[in-house]
Amino acid sequence: MSRIAKSAKVFILFLTVTGIFSIAAIDFAQACGWGQGGGEAYVPQRRDQNGFLAQKQALTEEQARDIVSNYIKRLNPKLNIGNITDNGGFYEAEIIGDDNQVIQLVGVDKQSGRLVLLN
Repeated sequence: MSRIAKSAKVFILFLTVTGIFSIAAIDFAQACGWGQGGGEAYVPQRRDQNGFLAQKQALTEEQARDIVSNYIKRLNPKLNIGNITDNGGFYEAEIIGDDNQVIQLVGVDKQSGRLVLLN
């Protein structure tokens, strides 16, 4: 084999390896949101079958009551749940003590189900 043929094979092999690495790097950059904030806290968004961001159903009042009751059972089983009112993006629930007075107001986010202490 001539020296030129060997050099051509090495050059083609080099181009192939660098091409594979560059494609892998581009895929990695797109996975982490190229040009956007990413890093260790990056979480890809869930998408539905049409490619749009998946929307979760908002919690119902009964589901919010269940979330608050589970919270109360862990806290103190003697406590009760009072009125639950709809306040736009969250439900506001009253936690009532033994003497029928409101001890705490708790908010339950409609989208995530997270509890928020209101007072």
